[in-house]
Amino acid sequence: MPRAEKHETRHQIEHLEDAWRAAVLKGNITAMDALLADDYIAISPTGVLQSKEQALANLRSGTVHFTSIELTDRKIRMYGTTALVTSRAEVNATGPGGGISGSYRYTRVYVKDLRGVWRIVSFEASRIRENGESH
Repeated sequence: MPRAEKHETRHQIEHLEDAWRAAVLKGNITAMDALLADDYIAISPTGVLQSKEQALANLRSGTVHFTSIELTDRKIRMYGTTALVTSRAEVNATGPGGGISGSYRYTRVYVKDLRGVWRIVSFEASRIRENGESH
């Protein structure tokens, strides 16, 4: 991929990451629906699989409520029509079982479809355990 095209693609992915964060914080189902591929699959920090339909239903219901998501240490790696994003997230949120605030590392995978639209196909998050925290 030519250098200028690679730079533009990275900029697009950064914009999509920001759009994802805003959609989660605002509960914007329309924006999230546009970001996720039809065959999207996520793996939660507890190992639960989640489809696109489940992700949208959870966002719609407000089961998990995010008050803030601060992203740092973002790295974007390009592999043709695939972009792999890793980042650290400081999350303040509540879920059905109480608080789920904390530090996480995540991987999000974007694939460019045949129309040239980037969509999220995969997401996985892992909680960062502090010294002395149980596993």
